[in-house]
Amino acid sequence: MIAMLLALQASTTAPPPSAATPAPMLGVIERQELPATGCAVFLWSSAGDRTLVAMATATPARIRLSPFGGPVTDLARVGGEGPASFGFAQSATYKAGAVTVTLSLTIATRADLTAGAAVPQGALMLEAPGRDAVVVPVAGLIGCRT
Repeated sequence: MIAMLLALQASTTAPPPSAATPAPMLGVIERQELPATGCAVFLWSSAGDRTLVAMATATPARIRLSPFGGPVTDLARVGGEGPASFGFAQSATYKAGAVTVTLSLTIATRADLTAGAAVPQGALMLEAPGRDAVVVPVAGLIGCRT
């Protein structure tokens, strides 16, 4: 499972946008490591280039991403709704400063995955004052260590 996550992460690095490309609403993040204990969900954009855009950890409850293409930021979870699986609620809200992220996931356990699950679909909504709210379709994998 871990080898599959590392191979997937290595293949998600994209070149920086050119000057003619509009600024991304959600920037690409570098390869992320599975935490020493607990679970993490690795998310890539499911529309287009499938680049790694976020990683959320169950403990501590946070999400790491590059909001509006800026610096990589960790946001703490401030709430969640719906049933939880692998430490992740069906819908969770994260916040740091003026940035709010809502992550909604569909988690699917599969016989061919051990110590984790698939995220066949999800949505990451990014909000900040003075900016339009942005919804990015995502998909990914959950990996866990004990």
